[in-house]
Amino acid sequence: MHKIKVTYFFRKQQPEFHSIEELFANFQKFLPENIDFQNVYLPYHNGFIGRLKNLLFVRKHKSQINHITGDVNYIALALPKKGTILTIHDIGSVLKFRGVKLLIIRLFWFVLPFLKVQKITTISNFSKNEILRRFNVKAEKIEVIDNCFSDKFNYVEKKTQNEKQKILIIGTKSNKNLPRYFKALKDISCKLIIIGKLTENQRNMIEKYNFDFENYFNLPFDEVVKKYQEVDILLFASLYEGFGVPVLEAQASGLPVITSNIEPMKTIAGKGAVFVNPENISEIRNAVMQLLDNEGIRRDLVAKGLENVKKYTCRAIAKKYAELYERLSQI
Repeated sequence: MHKIKVTYFFRKQQPEFHSIEELFANFQKFLPENIDFQNVYLPYHNGFIGRLKNLLFVRKHKSQINHITGDVNYIALALPKKGTILTIHDIGSVLKFRGVKLLIIRLFWFVLPFLKVQKITTISNFSKNEILRRFNVKAEKIEVIDNCFSDKFNYVEKKTQNEKQKILIIGTKSNKNLPRYFKALKDISCKLIIIGKLTENQRNMIEKYNFDFENYFNLPFDEVVKKYQEVDILLFASLYEGFGVPVLEAQASGLPVITSNIEPMKTIAGKGAVFVNPENISEIRNAVMQLLDNEGIRRDLVAKGLENVKKYTCRAIAKKYAELYERLSQI
């Protein structure tokens, strides 16, 4: 089996941004021995001059296969088309910005990089369809390779539930839907474990409804894993996601899950979740109450979740990437 050299290009390392880095680290250790890879981190985060320097930097580090891991799509402009892969996690930035900033993001993060790379990978059929709907890209150029969850998430059987049941909320950005969670959960006896930096408005709502809560951000990954083991339910009814790894992390940890009845969560969660309309506060509330009150439903969801996550192991995802590298190396 011939050697294949792969360079993974990551954004500048920053403690508050680590999800992409963790995703790739999770499956890299399962790549076959003929994949000789290195991780390269950009020296600059933002600014026009910084990004120009990043373009010069990546030209010096290109190899047989160049894999742009996300968030820095523009560096495709400095890499050869042959052997270059761009991973798109979602196109939320296109939906978020307006005016001149939208035009710049659209051109340098999507339109031009899509032309410049040999292959685009994305993490769900939902994200693939979003790209095809909004950009002039041939469908055969895009390959769906799911995200995986870290093998640090393992099932731990809970002997007893917490006296005041703990509901885990991952993420605090606007798409994570926290204001509706708070309205849905008011007057329910529970404790909220929120991972992500709370805004002033979010803190004001927590104070208004007098929630018992804990808030963490910039947690080491092992501490995040512990939080999953300490809680009783995951509430992850986002308004928009490119994938939704917390659903898999919770299922692998043996948690019942409440998530949105939209794609890609409907596909990713399989049968191991209660699905709700993320814009319907009553549905969110009823789902929480159902899980708090019915041990049989909780047990059924846990069993179905543990079966579902077998499709998303890091070993399985590493195999898909290795097959892609093999194909591109022979073209």
